[in-house]
Amino acid sequence: MENFWFYIKLGFWHVLDFSAYDHILFLAALTVPFLFKSWKSVLLMATLFTIAHCTSLALSVYGVVAMDTTLIEFLIPVTICLTTIFNIIYSKLKDGEGSFLLHYLAAGFFGLIHGFGFSNYFRMLMAEETDKLTSLLGFATGIEFSQIVIILAVLWVAHLVQNIFHVERNFYIIGTSVLLFLVTIPMLFETFPW
Repeated sequence: MENFWFYIKLGFWHVLDFSAYDHILFLAALTVPFLFKSWKSVLLMATLFTIAHCTSLALSVYGVVAMDTTLIEFLIPVTICLTTIFNIIYSKLKDGEGSFLLHYLAAGFFGLIHGFGFSNYFRMLMAEETDKLTSLLGFATGIEFSQIVIILAVLWVAHLVQNIFHVERNFYIIGTSVLLFLVTIPMLFETFPW
């Protein structure tokens, strides 16, 4: 049980690590277009991301797939930029009531990429573990808890900005997405596989 708790904490702080804020940026970008009334759908989207993230970790830990980390480290900020661009397109839909299908697909596919970004470190960490599945489940649980914190914070900010300060929904989505895009640009240059 102590080992399981260790991996829950590791997963939780993996996402909330401000020195490696790509995960936070991606979740914020994924959540920006939505309102509190859609919280269940947004949490389902985050769960799909967690499942995909941990699937790529499992594939790496069990030696099924090995990825080029240089490419993956570059693709992570690309996923953030693509999500922000999609948000701007999505903002044109009335009242944010568009289909969640593309968001779900993006969360799943991009979750695989983000998982491979952590896979080499995680594989080394798990090298001595005899019960890899329990450790993976603990890590997934930690990721899910931290994602809930981030999503609720982003939804709360959206509510505050749009309902208390009366900022128009489209302006909020476009403005926040552009800001997230700009913050991500240095990451693209730093990780570009020259």
